[in-house]
Amino acid sequence: MAGRIPLFLLACGSFNPITHQHMRLFELARDQMHQTGLYRVVGGIVSPVSNGYGKHGLVASKHRLAMARLALQSSDWVTVDDWESQQSDWTETVVTMRYHYRRITAQYQQRTGERKDPPTENSGKPLLKLLCGADFMETFKVSGLWRDDHIEEVVGRFGLVCVSRGTLQTDRTVHESDVLSRHRRNIFLVREWVQNEISATEVRRALRRGYSVKYLLPDSVIDYIKENNLYTQDSEMKNKEIKLRPLNKQTILQD
Repeated sequence: MAGRIPLFLLACGSFNPITHQHMRLFELARDQMHQTGLYRVVGGIVSPVSNGYGKHGLVASKHRLAMARLALQSSDWVTVDDWESQQSDWTETVVTMRYHYRRITAQYQQRTGERKDPPTENSGKPLLKLLCGADFMETFKVSGLWRDDHIEEVVGRFGLVCVSRGTLQTDRTVHESDVLSRHRRNIFLVREWVQNEISATEVRRALRRGYSVKYLLPDSVIDYIKENNLYTQDSEMKNKEIKLRPLNKQTILQD
């Protein structure tokens, strides 16, 4: 793959808990980006949200980080990063992307001694794109959840690799959004033909009801959940009366 553009894939989310489906996104996306003939995927990054996200049933970030690291022990290219999860408040996705973009660029410059020019598609320097499932792309439609300039930066400056899940029509989502349509060439849609509908929500439901989740999660993650008594009736009540932080934060910024 000499001459191809080095590419990092970043997945942001709750990972509450991380599932085989989350990890499968990386493999599907890497295959797709290699098939373009333009990119060489050199790394993947899992970035769990902070406790400040306020999502219903969200367990502490220390547990979500530990489970993600256990799940990805066998991967030689996907790593877990704790920067976002350690922030005192919820961090916008675009802010997390900027952080990793600077870090990746700085490492490249240190290694090669090149100038600090911004990476481009033709510079040979590493690029960063956001990896997500189709359900994530649907959040662009939720009123008040995203700032327009943040969507513009995510898809226009960085780029998006979106893997289809279930019946969600990612191409229609792009078509119906002026911002997404404008940057269509920077959005890569990946089709998963081997259906895998593992839902973290359904996994949590099974766990708190005492049902088996074997083969839905790595055994190491299941053992960790049991050892730390996670995903109980009590933990599911966490943040129940709290409004999701992105909705609060964006409202404050717009006032």
